[in-house]
Amino acid sequence: MFRGSAVRQRLGMPTRCLLLVTAAGLGGLLGLAKRLEPDPRGFGTHTQLGLKPCGFARVTGRLCPTCGMTTAFAWFVRGRVDRSWRANPAGFLLALLTVPLIAWLVSSAVANEPVGFHSLAGPLLGLLAGAVVLSLAFWLIRLIVSPGGLVGPWTNSAAAARSAGR
Repeated sequence: MFRGSAVRQRLGMPTRCLLLVTAAGLGGLLGLAKRLEPDPRGFGTHTQLGLKPCGFARVTGRLCPTCGMTTAFAWFVRGRVDRSWRANPAGFLLALLTVPLIAWLVSSAVANEPVGFHSLAGPLLGLLAGAVVLSLAFWLIRLIVSPGGLVGPWTNSAAAARSAGR
């Protein structure tokens, strides 16, 4: 019977540097979230960064899977987990995982191996897949719970035209 090797993947210097840069970037993300004022609507905080409002929401009148992520991070760093969860549950969970992920990235870079794993691929792909699945799952729940609600102060011209029979 074949068994996989118990030897952990050794990380090269470029990979270790990338782990440290990623950890610093995540720390910077938390710092940036602290500087942003959370939008009271629960979404739209990203516009303070010069980004445009969500195109999906403007066209459909519905929140997209990532609507509220920036707001969730902004509330999370302020210790308002209730508001963070309401803004975007997946964003709240990602914000919650950010600090342990930073610690794991740094400790793996220092140890020259992925701490607790045999390779980097498993945990990083798992984290990415989990983020996508959580975002889509919570988005579907939003659609089911409030299927008819519009999300923004703007007029949804497509929905208005449909309801007016145009």
